[in-house]
Amino acid sequence: MTTVYDVPADLLINQVANELRKEKKVKPPEWVPFVKTGVHKERRPDNPDWWYVRAAALLRRVYIDGPIGVNRLRTRYGGKKDRGSRPEKFRRGSGAIIRKALQQLEEAGFIEKVEGGRKITSKGRSFLDKIASKVKDEVKELKKY
Repeated sequence: MTTVYDVPADLLINQVANELRKEKKVKPPEWVPFVKTGVHKERRPDNPDWWYVRAAALLRRVYIDGPIGVNRLRTRYGGKKDRGSRPEKFRRGSGAIIRKALQQLEEAGFIEKVEGGRKITSKGRSFLDKIASKVKDEVKELKKY
């Protein structure tokens, strides 16, 4: 049985983002085109479908680290803020983006709230494992040539 651990993260996240977009399980809020992903960023994301990619990455992260809370995820998606001539300093990512994406994944039935954060449900686990199996087959096909 193929799991999330058996495939490259970037390929899996892109495929999960495409599935979330197709099945309309996650819908970006109206404010998505105007926000940065954290205080450490200078501009908004270049990818117009970044909301789906972030939701897919969060789903994978909850699968691997769950149960995990919003605060730990904020640290995971943070980065160094450029402060001019002063030394850079770490800043956490946007909690509103993470919270809203997790709520949408909860409504879709992929994750659930438990004590200590959120964890993956059996529906979410099977969803990710099926996509991981597809990705593994695609990687095998590419390696043949």
